[in-house]
Amino acid sequence: MRTPRFIQHAVDSAADERQSVRGALLAQAASVSPKYFYDSLGSHLFEAITELDEYYPTRTEAAILDGCANELARVAGTGMTLVDLGAGNCAKATRLFPLLEPRRYVAVDISIDFLREALRRVQREHPQTEVIGLGLDFSRHLELPAGLVVGRPLFFYPGSSIGNFTPDEALAFLRRVRAQAGGGGLVIGVDLVKPSSVLEAAYDDALGVTAAFNLNLLRHLNRLIESDFEPRDWRHVACFDAERSRIEMHLEARRELVVRWPGGARPFAAGERIHTENSYKYAPQAFEALLQTAGFGTPTRWTDPQGWFAVYWAPARA
Repeated sequence: MRTPRFIQHAVDSAADERQSVRGALLAQAASVSPKYFYDSLGSHLFEAITELDEYYPTRTEAAILDGCANELARVAGTGMTLVDLGAGNCAKATRLFPLLEPRRYVAVDISIDFLREALRRVQREHPQTEVIGLGLDFSRHLELPAGLVVGRPLFFYPGSSIGNFTPDEALAFLRRVRAQAGGGGLVIGVDLVKPSSVLEAAYDDALGVTAAFNLNLLRHLNRLIESDFEPRDWRHVACFDAERSRIEMHLEARRELVVRWPGGARPFAAGERIHTENSYKYAPQAFEALLQTAGFGTPTRWTDPQGWFAVYWAPARA
């Protein structure tokens, strides 16, 4: 039986990463990259979020993909290298295996360690497919190792994670994907504009699972930069900024406090916030224009009956 192959791309040194995180905390408007949500507990909490009644994106996207799978296989073809960006537990991509019949599956995530168990399961269930795990922070750069893609590449970026980028960052990211996608294309999930009441409930659920997910980031920072955040001193805040068309997540100090780490500290006033995530919501025409500006051809769009979410196939323009 085949066994998965694993490649860990070069990552920042621990010292450089600590310096970057501390610098963002010391800025006038403190922030933390959303990639730090995903330690082991954070990853499990996010899986729990996807099961919540309020969190529509995961189940809506899954229903769209189930409904369009035959047409997707027709326009995208079969037998490609399927490159799964932000693969996580690989469940979304493997649902497409029966129709896309990928020759090679490349699961990309920031850490190989998180991929290992999932990819062993994928290889057991799909012994005919070559399975490779690639540890890469693709939010910063996307350059696949030589020889990794066999035949046509099909990039898969589900879950509306494109919304974590600003529109300018999203365009730069899509251009990087296009530069690697020659002869193939991109399948991408995009959350669409909808009533703010629906959006805010999805990011601030009644059970408090999203709040726990946001607050767990502080525990991760304590390990990463040796800080002394006390999660009980902070509250989760999620709000929709209609002008920017984005959900914002923050952590808000419940009282005046000082957070310390070796060689530094940051005071916070009561009510001061740390910005932890943006999630931009797009009108369909605006996102289609973004894809074409990035160098993709005319996209095909599939949506749910309510028009809450979209899945796109975008061929790489010759």
